[in-house]
Amino acid sequence: MNEPIKTLLFDFGGTLDADGVAWKERFHALYRAEGLDMADDVFAPAFYAADDPLVGGLPSTTDLSGTVHALTANLEGELARCCVGPYATKAESDRGRRVASGFLSEAAVTFERNRPVLKALSERYQLGMVSNFYGNLEAVCESAGLHSFFKVMVDSYCVGAEKPDPAIFRVALERLGARPEKTVFIGDSLRRDREGARRIGMRFIWIAPKDVQTEQRESRVQYAVTDLRDLVKILQ
Repeated sequence: MNEPIKTLLFDFGGTLDADGVAWKERFHALYRAEGLDMADDVFAPAFYAADDPLVGGLPSTTDLSGTVHALTANLEGELARCCVGPYATKAESDRGRRVASGFLSEAAVTFERNRPVLKALSERYQLGMVSNFYGNLEAVCESAGLHSFFKVMVDSYCVGAEKPDPAIFRVALERLGARPEKTVFIGDSLRRDREGARRIGMRFIWIAPKDVQTEQRESRVQYAVTDLRDLVKILQ
């Protein structure tokens, strides 16, 4: 990157708590491990129906564990309403708790690995976060041990704009006193994160598994990593 970088903005879900894998895909994988043989195009509507009511529906103090357990409870309800057979049975009443626990355990491992990276980056750049979230982003990051690294956290529900709308990025830039041409956005979604960065004139680094990067090679992303630790190499 030839232009001097002053500011790094990060997405949260899928970016800081996983190596570029979104919540929907992670929940689906955990349910498959529980024996849920369900195609993505069937699981996705149930996930979104469970997810949508949480936007503005959680207390702002709800931590990551509370958020994940609330989402899983909603998802179990959706599976019970829309699906039959192995998708929702009384014998699997503990399934949601196992799924939530697995999700949180995976995230904890990633947080542990990413904290030193974020600490090192925060000593060189000013860091901010921009996330399409439920209204409790700061509480979630506090519970994950990430809060101290970020000068600004912009939650879509709190500001009334979602990525890729440039308005949500503009809030973060204005609060940081940052210029888009000296800012890089790091995220896992090409549709929300890369497109939002493009619209406001920021550079973009994509975090995604290697197989996803290969599948999406026609997208021609200039900078991509599979692990947050690789950011240091790109930003040098």
